[in-house]
Amino acid sequence: MKEIPPTPESYGVIAAATERLLAGLAGLDDRDVGAPSRLPGWTRGHVLSHLARQAPALERLLEWARTGVPTPQYADRAARDAEIEAGAHRPAGALVADVRETAESFRRTVEELPAPAWQATVRPFTGELCTPRRILVIRIRELELHHVDLDLGYRIADIPEAARQIILDDVLGYYAEADGVPDFVLSDREGALLGRFGTGGPVVSGATADVLGWLAGRSDGRELHSTAELPVLPPWL
Repeated sequence: MKEIPPTPESYGVIAAATERLLAGLAGLDDRDVGAPSRLPGWTRGHVLSHLARQAPALERLLEWARTGVPTPQYADRAARDAEIEAGAHRPAGALVADVRETAESFRRTVEELPAPAWQATVRPFTGELCTPRRILVIRIRELELHHVDLDLGYRIADIPEAARQIILDDVLGYYAEADGVPDFVLSDREGALLGRFGTGGPVVSGATADVLGWLAGRSDGRELHSTAELPVLPPWL
């Protein structure tokens, strides 16, 4: 799975994604946060509650790396879902403040993590073993894709190239290891190879933003070109 180094550049990608998200939340009222998001069954309030609760959950993994004491993100999926639901119906101001404050706490925790801890092994909620370098990828991915999911006018094409490439590499890495992926070849609009899955199959191509939207389940792939019927992907995450 994708990992990136703890550098000022990677911290900057997270900070910029956070700033764009908070700017997009300016002016939201209680009716806005109660409206449906682009995720089935979730309001915007659910998305914001998830983003706010994810930050301390990732901090628990960083604490694991710092101390060596296993500290899971969540006790289990039921606990995670209950936490999101409990916070989803708060007023807009409380939700936005929670997103802002937890993002700032996450930033401090990341920047203060001792150098040896970046080499430690932890296990995120998704089950893979990794170092905290992966946590940086997870946070970038969640900030950017869930900003899109809020349905406030922010699109995958609006994600800056540096962040979009990190997320695309991460999703491609997931499908390279996932079960049930059909055979196909994936390329960008200029024909540069992005990924090869199995042997043979159709060639699927398009703009990288459209490719990412399809792979991440945010579009049906109608913007893409395929030399045969578009493959049906197993669910991502």
